[in-house]
Amino acid sequence: MRRRAESGTTTTTGGGHEGRRSRGMIDALTAPLGYDFFVRALVASALTGLVCAVVGSYVVLKGLAFIGDAISHAAFPGIVAALLLKGSFYLGAGVAAVATALAIGWVSRHSRLRVDTAIGVVFAGTFALGVFLFSSIRHFVVDPLSFFFGNVLAIGPDDLIGLLVLGGIVLALVAVFWKELLYATFDPLGAAASGLPVARLEYLVLALVALTIVVSVQAVGIILVVAMLVTPAATAQLVSVRYTRLMATAIAVGVGSAIAGLYASYWLDVASGATIVLIQTGLFLAALLFGRSGPFGTRRAPASPAVRPT
Repeated sequence: MRRRAESGTTTTTGGGHEGRRSRGMIDALTAPLGYDFFVRALVASALTGLVCAVVGSYVVLKGLAFIGDAISHAAFPGIVAALLLKGSFYLGAGVAAVATALAIGWVSRHSRLRVDTAIGVVFAGTFALGVFLFSSIRHFVVDPLSFFFGNVLAIGPDDLIGLLVLGGIVLALVAVFWKELLYATFDPLGAAASGLPVARLEYLVLALVALTIVVSVQAVGIILVVAMLVTPAATAQLVSVRYTRLMATAIAVGVGSAIAGLYASYWLDVASGATIVLIQTGLFLAALLFGRSGPFGTRRAPASPAVRPT
């Protein structure tokens, strides 16, 4: 490019413009990395996208999306209790979310109520408890809207450490119980007949969903966290029929959209959580329209391909 500039050829101008454009793009990508808060937010967003994609793959296949929404709201009283007691945000949210998840599982298994009914009762009660506790705080030291819509840019060093620990626990549990969870997800009756503790594995999945929600709450908030949990895996299900590929695709969608959404929110000065979810929704619509069974796809697969474990 430098030789062309020195020779005065007509291609120099184009090359110069292209060089300036490429340098501008590089600067746009690297400039935010000069801020510590953005680097922490970037790591947190990528981790949230990864954990949500891994656990969300089980959520989508087992039809637990409504449970994820209920548990995300149930984390609110734990957050408020942590504020009142001046304790850890993640400890309070984690205890409340896991307890609610296990309570939903226990009620649905030990009563004649339908699962959605048990979810509705437990979800409403726990969220009401959170509102009750929050109303008892006389002097608000935090913005209550941050709980509902998230603020990943406000994550501090201690928060990031908590996220890494919780995220690592979730991923480690999935790795350890990979075969058992896979078997119980695709063939629960066969898994029970072979001696696997299917009920305990179901409780484990609920606990994983709860911990994943705690990991995601500060990034996208209570209201949008279910989208992070469900949308990447739902998108992957439209283009993949093998479970390992489904999870890999979900991870790519989750992590990629989290990073892209964070950059877009920085450039546009808009809410990061909402931007991340909008990008995921756009990818879902693209997969729905242009996937193999979509109206503009190749139609080489049936309209609702069954996901296979391998």
